[in-house]
Amino acid sequence: MANVLVTGGTGYIAGWCMLALLDAGHSVRTTVRDLAREPQLRESLRRSSTGPSDMPGHGGAESADRLRVFRADLRSDEGWREAVDGCDYVLHVASPTLTQVPRSDDEMVRPAVDGALRVLRAARAAGVRRVVLTSAIGAIAYGHDRRDTPFTERDWTNVDADIAPYQKSKTLAERAAWDYAAGSGLELATVNPTAVLGPVLGPDYSPSLNAIAQMLDGSMPALLPFATGYVDVRDVAALHLLAMTEPAAAGERFIATAGHSLWLREVAAVLRDRLGERAAKVPTREMPLLVARGLAKVNPQMRNLRALIGRNLDASSAKAERLLGWKTRPIEDTIVDTAESLLALPS
Repeated sequence: MANVLVTGGTGYIAGWCMLALLDAGHSVRTTVRDLAREPQLRESLRRSSTGPSDMPGHGGAESADRLRVFRADLRSDEGWREAVDGCDYVLHVASPTLTQVPRSDDEMVRPAVDGALRVLRAARAAGVRRVVLTSAIGAIAYGHDRRDTPFTERDWTNVDADIAPYQKSKTLAERAAWDYAAGSGLELATVNPTAVLGPVLGPDYSPSLNAIAQMLDGSMPALLPFATGYVDVRDVAALHLLAMTEPAAAGERFIATAGHSLWLREVAAVLRDRLGERAAKVPTREMPLLVARGLAKVNPQMRNLRALIGRNLDASSAKAERLLGWKTRPIEDTIVDTAESLLALPS
């Protein structure tokens, strides 16, 4: 069993990575920007122990003696040496987040790039065996002309195109990580998930889950016309563990997606079909393409989706399946699990 640091412990993917690591018997460290959030973090992991038996961590979450929490911020050197000291592996899951639309791309790009390099330098100094960086499909599939073939790990997002700051930050942070690893002798692998769904661990969850929540509560009046890949957060966590330990993963990128992409109207159809009356508020109407494009230009909440409107960003996880034996659960089941979990949250 190994000592593993998971950065950004209050994040959605990080939480499930910690559960999977604890369930596998590893000792886990994690970082938070504010130690006042440690009790909430531990409680969210503990609550997962009452979930369905197919959720990793339903036993491991109780192993509090194998989880240590450190204060560290991607914007500062402080705390990283202590957090990574004695670790065998690092899962760098943390990524800068903003509560409002950034005034410039650098507000997101610089912390993402500097934070990734900060973690990699600390890992190398501590003699870590391998770092697994959580990147995103945003570093692969944006800024390209329309295409009929799925995106693969050979593709990179064009940062000179008209893309949102988030996609730009993920792309430049991953490129910086690969450049650093090439000259450092440090082993690196990256996991590039598509839109991540699955059971929530608490009231803080990803934008992808927020779309499901808005469908369920009726706050989404119409479905935007775009298609993207989806993947279960539990399968994303499993891929992180494979990328951490499998020899074949060193020096490789891995797209995490379940099957082919889905149009938002197809996701809505799964909810209505499987949830019945509980999906009564899920919209049935798709927004006309020209209307969606117009709104994406003027509506701040839709601006980050402008590159998606009318597009089908299909991607392939064949590489992870072939090299690592990674498998995913049916995405329709994940969509339902997501909805069930959101509906169970206290109102």
